[in-house]
Amino acid sequence: MSKKDEPPKEKKKKPIPPMINFLLGGLSGMAATCVVHPMDVIKNRIQMHKGKASIMDMIGNIYSKESIATFYTGLTAGLVRQATYTTVRLGIYNQLQDYWRQRHVGPPNFVTLALMAGTAGATGAFVGTPADVALVRMTTDGRLPVDQRRNYKNVFDAFIRIVKEEGLFTLWRGSMATIGRAVVVNVSQLATYSQVKYLIASQLNVKEGIALHFYASMISGFFTTFNSMPFDVTKTRIQNMKITGKPPGMIAVMLSIGKNEGLGALWKGFWPTYCRIGPHTVLTLIVNEQLMRFYRMYQD
Repeated sequence: MSKKDEPPKEKKKKPIPPMINFLLGGLSGMAATCVVHPMDVIKNRIQMHKGKASIMDMIGNIYSKESIATFYTGLTAGLVRQATYTTVRLGIYNQLQDYWRQRHVGPPNFVTLALMAGTAGATGAFVGTPADVALVRMTTDGRLPVDQRRNYKNVFDAFIRIVKEEGLFTLWRGSMATIGRAVVVNVSQLATYSQVKYLIASQLNVKEGIALHFYASMISGFFTTFNSMPFDVTKTRIQNMKITGKPPGMIAVMLSIGKNEGLGALWKGFWPTYCRIGPHTVLTLIVNEQLMRFYRMYQD
């Protein structure tokens, strides 16, 4: 290996302070959400739709029956979700990586990365579940008959009304499915991203930069979508239920979907989900890498 290749790898310097790591993680997720939110609306609508529906069918249906503004319904919930979930998951993941670098030579292996990512994802998901419940309800509200719509004004109105009308713990409805999804998403997304990025850089000699981040993000986004879809469909169904009392468990809902609608229904909305997760992964991780790079530049 030439000396020219060494400096970027040895540019570890001081670890980024925890508060900055968390702040940069949240800002990255919020920036990405502003771009891909319409796909979240389409994905949630398809997952709630009984029967087949393509991306174009759903776009046409929303546009003709509602309005173009509907594609940004629930954006406040999406931003609050990123401000909680992504802030925590990326902050913890980056902190764990910094901790590793300070005590070991060379990158962590995939199992270690997976443990870091799973821990970060589960913690972030628990913190972000209330915003996730509001997001699912707000993005799917327009598909209901007018007299059945919840008509939340914004994410904070959703929080207040959910607690008042259904109880505090409803904000964590579907939390097991959300946490299960988050562990799968983060192991698939963050650990795969780090591993693929390392392999592309070392095997294909691609230098550190946006191109490397883009390739690694798109590959990890595909694995993330495929692995997380059953959990994603399940949590969407549970969080949108209008019931009193205890909701059905994650496994029960997952089995019910598979039995009544076919196994493929657990991957319903795969392409809009990838069209959301792929770009969201790319934008979140690229923005996060760039923000950390700028911070380190000014730190020096």
